[in-house]
Amino acid sequence: MDKAHIARYKPYYCELEEGKAYFWCSCGRSSKQPFCDGSHKGSNFLPIKYIAKDADEEVLFCGCKQTGDQPFCDGTHNNLLDTYALEELDNESAKLTNMITRNATNPIATLNNKCYVSNPADHELSTTGSLAWCVLISEQMGAQYQSQYYLQQAVGTSPIVSFGDSEIAMLVRAGKGEIVISGQAFQLSKHAGIYVKAGEAFCLITTSDKPLEIYATICPEGNGLRTLSAMPDNFDLTAVNRVVSIDEANAQSMGDRFFQILVGKEVGSKVLTEFIGDIPQSKAAMHRHLYEETLVILEGEGVMWTEDWKTKVVSGDIMFLPRKQIHSLECTSEKGMRLAGVIYPGDNPSINY
Repeated sequence: MDKAHIARYKPYYCELEEGKAYFWCSCGRSSKQPFCDGSHKGSNFLPIKYIAKDADEEVLFCGCKQTGDQPFCDGTHNNLLDTYALEELDNESAKLTNMITRNATNPIATLNNKCYVSNPADHELSTTGSLAWCVLISEQMGAQYQSQYYLQQAVGTSPIVSFGDSEIAMLVRAGKGEIVISGQAFQLSKHAGIYVKAGEAFCLITTSDKPLEIYATICPEGNGLRTLSAMPDNFDLTAVNRVVSIDEANAQSMGDRFFQILVGKEVGSKVLTEFIGDIPQSKAAMHRHLYEETLVILEGEGVMWTEDWKTKVVSGDIMFLPRKQIHSLECTSEKGMRLAGVIYPGDNPSINY
């Protein structure tokens, strides 16, 4: 036996006891998955010992046995088949799922477990100088780890904005301009990702006749948007690359889907990750994540599903997904869908169970 057997493609969700040792099956032959039962004897495989570090620790032990991060899932299972795990639409459970229709009197679609879908166009904008903004995701709306703002800067320069000691991942929805982060200026392009480190401040500069539109995700949520009278001189020079544009050379595959990390470890973020991706016309199999996730539809349209509810999504919509909430995003556009997301805490958007 020179290659591990695939016990199953998805990882195993486990709740562990602090200080207890667990022996993960690496050969894939155990009948007590994901743990070893001695089936590896006589092979070149050995179980991997893991001692739980925290009380009620939650982990995803690899089920495909091909992971590069033994004993944990690293998303490798997504590329063991030609296509991403999909779900048929003609099953009885799909037929019974209730459709929520958003309209002027019901602009936010609330699905299971505080999962919801909304659009900046359905929120009243506040103004701070030339900067218009609204809150799309917050603790009051069910989030534990992040909040999200929609920022719209008219022609000219915005006030200097700070979110205190929180990390910020931004995404350019539309417009042209610059961002100045604690004294350092960067050019912005459509769908570029932006990273602002904790304690830094920024301002936006619009250089076209159309507003600069930004989604800004704050982690942890912090104390809200504040303005400063002067730009601080505290740019962290240990992380100088703060604006990342789409580059096909950096795309990672998930079956027939692709994503690129925009904000992550490469730009200095430790637990906040922003990505952009393309998915074909299809419906993903229902799945969960151990991280809290925010998704933004940039191009295309589709349907967001949870166990009992579904709602249509279009360009500009944001979707909030609590940890461990089962869901599926269906793309109904023939040309596919482009979306962006932020996960926190986490560094790999391909891990699901």
